[in-house]
Amino acid sequence: MVKDLCRQHGMFSVTYYAWKAKFGGLEVSDAKRLRALEEEHARLKRLRADMMLDNRGLKDLLSKKW
Repeated sequence: MVKDLCRQHGMFSVTYYAWKAKFGGLEVSDAKRLRALEEEHARLKRLRADMMLDNRGLKDLLSKKW
């Protein structure tokens, strides 16, 4: 039955079971909160990576002899 539904909607059954394992016991509000936290986490990781690049660039600039 799950395989038929997945085939009908164009997705793999493995994807269905992964989603079920991740979101199976969550309420809608919990899933929305989880998504918001994941987006915030990704934004903070990008911000940290940008800061590390800026820091490295400044170190390279200051380490060169004038």
